[in-house]
Amino acid sequence: MASPNATFTEMVTTTLRNHKRKLADNVTNHNALLRLMKERGNIKKEGGGYEIAVPLSYPENDTYQRYSGGDTLNIAQSDVLTAAKYDWKQAAVHVTATGRELKQNKGTEKLIDLVEARLEVAFATAANTMSVDIYSSGALTNQVGGLAHIITADGTGTVGGIDASTYTWWKNKFQEITGGEVAQDGALVGTALTFANLKAAMRSLYTATTRHPDHVDLITASNDMYSLYVNGLTDYQRYASADMAKLGFQAVMFDKASVIHDNNTNFGTNAEIMYFLNTKHLYMIVHEDADWDQDEEKAPINQDAVVIPIYWMGNMCCANRSLQGKLHDIAT
Repeated sequence: MASPNATFTEMVTTTLRNHKRKLADNVTNHNALLRLMKERGNIKKEGGGYEIAVPLSYPENDTYQRYSGGDTLNIAQSDVLTAAKYDWKQAAVHVTATGRELKQNKGTEKLIDLVEARLEVAFATAANTMSVDIYSSGALTNQVGGLAHIITADGTGTVGGIDASTYTWWKNKFQEITGGEVAQDGALVGTALTFANLKAAMRSLYTATTRHPDHVDLITASNDMYSLYVNGLTDYQRYASADMAKLGFQAVMFDKASVIHDNNTNFGTNAEIMYFLNTKHLYMIVHEDADWDQDEEKAPINQDAVVIPIYWMGNMCCANRSLQGKLHDIAT
């Protein structure tokens, strides 16, 4: 007599074989940032290594000089290359069934229903939790270092093993809105958090993160910031982002950047935050053997159950912090 556990294992294995790509795509397509990175080809697979290394170039070569005639030239070697190093982070979801459930759902049709239901929950869980992680500060144990880690409120922080307080070229740009005053690194721009002053602050930060033709292409906004910006556009023509619409996301434009709303829980209920992202320099590095890949089924020795693990391994990485920005109200 065939074991119901073996039948379940077979159904999960064959179903996952057909749906494996769906799980990975579900996680990517669930989030506008990941989707845009995917379209850029910035979700990359690597085969291993102790850490994830992202090559960087310094902003300057120290040998540049102005000279005349026979002046001695500076031919000293300049260190213009280094690397940011990111730790591998891991995540997993599991498709599980107890012996009781297997016996109750005995029969091919019912098993398919059970497997499909478990898989859909796994898809949703992976997508929702990864969306939280990519906005996170990485403060939770084994959590991906997300936008709050890479793009800080004052531009400082150690990201990829490089301390921006020491190497100032590694600082991200930032703009603060404090107590009704809008400041760009200390310079007052406005006197109230209105649409006009928000737009002025956005313009200042957008300019600061532009290195022609390199510019921010995505602005993710929390509830309050997005509402203030969109409502302010009521009396003007709204420009929708055709590129984001093709990807299934609603967005308006600010200059050449798509502005989208994200009510991610990391923003908080009353947070006022906009991330100015140049996705050309943002990467999601994923291990080639753990891109939501199924492992061997597990049978706990002290439970009547079957568990099918699905593993992910990677991290969010940045190759240029100076072209990323954060606009926020520090009073919230």
